[in-house]
Amino acid sequence: MSKSIVSIVKYEKGKNSVKKAIELANGFEKLDSNAKVFIKPNLVYWNRHCDFPKWGMLTTSTVMEEILILLKEQGVKDISIGEGIVTENPKDRETAEDAFEKLGYNIFKKRYGVKVYDIFQRQFEKVELAEGVTAKMNADMLHSDFLIDVPVLKTHAQCVVSLGIKNLKGTINIPSRKKFHGDDPKYNLHYNVSQLANKAPPGLTIIDGIYTLERGPTFDGKAHRSDIIVASTNILSADLVGSNLLGIDPIAVPHLVQAAKDRNRPIDLSDIEVKGERIDDLAVPHGWDFIYEKNNTLPLAYAKAGIGGISYPKYDETICTYCSFYNGVILTAIKSAWKGEDFDNVEILTGKIMEPSEGMNKTILLGQCQYNLNKDHPNINELIAIDGCPPQPENVQNALKQAGIKVPSYIFKNLEKAPLLFMQKYQGKPEFEEEFYQIN
Repeated sequence: MSKSIVSIVKYEKGKNSVKKAIELANGFEKLDSNAKVFIKPNLVYWNRHCDFPKWGMLTTSTVMEEILILLKEQGVKDISIGEGIVTENPKDRETAEDAFEKLGYNIFKKRYGVKVYDIFQRQFEKVELAEGVTAKMNADMLHSDFLIDVPVLKTHAQCVVSLGIKNLKGTINIPSRKKFHGDDPKYNLHYNVSQLANKAPPGLTIIDGIYTLERGPTFDGKAHRSDIIVASTNILSADLVGSNLLGIDPIAVPHLVQAAKDRNRPIDLSDIEVKGERIDDLAVPHGWDFIYEKNNTLPLAYAKAGIGGISYPKYDETICTYCSFYNGVILTAIKSAWKGEDFDNVEILTGKIMEPSEGMNKTILLGQCQYNLNKDHPNINELIAIDGCPPQPENVQNALKQAGIKVPSYIFKNLEKAPLLFMQKYQGKPEFEEEFYQIN
């Protein structure tokens, strides 16, 4: 059995690095010039109200343009770019429009004649990814002839890594995304993600590692300038190599283990031929997990600071994107409200499987799933509900206040501009360049 090829190229500006990676991987060998090509970048988040660290979180516009130039050189005319950016309000259309404008995708439309889609405004089709796993996927992607998957080289606080396979989660609709974070022990997040590529057209995975991210997938992670491009016509092979480049053995990535098992492949690199740079020369350990203490009820830093009287159990795989949006906000609120005295024995629960502990004075249930699960639980002395899907910011603020967590008003008043705080750690570091996300 012939080995699949994965190429690794060191990115250099103006040196055709993406082209080299594609050529080494024979990436366009089976691309017909008459093919319908669908490109899926990773634009996991966007904020139209303030600046935020894009490095290591979003596919660079530079890599996207290099791909478009190469497709045009191949004579390809029918090219679509599609992404479903998750927003706090599911009806928000302005955020995607703002992202496409500022990232240069509207220039792509004029310069290269491509179509750019917010997939939440496009059709979805129900597909059976595997026995017991269905999802509604973007029809444009499903009916394309050639898929170019362009994830970022990053880790993920729930899925360990977010690479080619995980990037396809951005092609499914919101109800499917929520369902992926279900409470079924078999059909859990890892298993569901492992099936995402099953109905995808053939094509090419290009992992953008100009910037890499640890403890991703969003702006609260730590970005690194790594200058790596990975390419392969085999999505699993690309991910296995990508995981190794992040310093993570794929055996520790449940969705990659399952995807390899389904394809009767080894989880190591024994059936992969790596061309270009050596993994050992470029691999750098990237953390993925946020460390908690006190029986996983407080982040390590909070426990060391002596914050007491509160239990905020560590997120699990059943918390979906909408509730996880508030995770950092609530932690910031707790830290800001703590003045050296213990809180009033408060517990905050998230996701779909956490249950209230005995002996807590007040129990906050975040999100509709938590409320439905535990609203009548006998361990609850005082119930404070933050229902809704997604929850509303003012309800989160009021619940914390009711629990005696006196949050400074500016945290919720300026919630839309909170990502600005994360820009500070990159200031004065010339390797973090905005121009990679701009098109002139």
